[in-house]
Amino acid sequence: QVQLVESGGGLVQAGESLRLSCAASGSTFSVNAMGWYRQAPGKQRELVATISSVYGANYADSVKDRFTISRDSAKNIVYLQMNSLKTEDTAVYYCNADLLVATSWGTGEYDYWGQGTQVTVSS
Repeated sequence: QVQLVESGGGLVQAGESLRLSCAASGSTFSVNAMGWYRQAPGKQRELVATISSVYGANYADSVKDRFTISRDSAKNIVYLQMNSLKTEDTAVYYCNADLLVATSWGTGEYDYWGQGTQVTVSS
């Protein structure tokens, strides 16, 4: 089993910054990609940013030039630095990991989600 544990959410004012962290732990695995998604009330979950060794970083247009995704490969932690936050960034942010996991019956590709962390930006 693999667990994703997120931290760093909170309440900030517009224009301020937050950094989210997500640590993957558990079974033996290697990372294909990790990323962040968000879901605002009444809206569908949407991609914020992803990062992989093959494709690098990818961002939603709405956060380009404001958010930066990075990864500590040794610790299996992915970060999301969020600057110049806007009220429309308010959402629950979910960490996602696409992993190759070694199990007793072989290695398979699995998708995992964190529990979510609330980010609220006030005007």
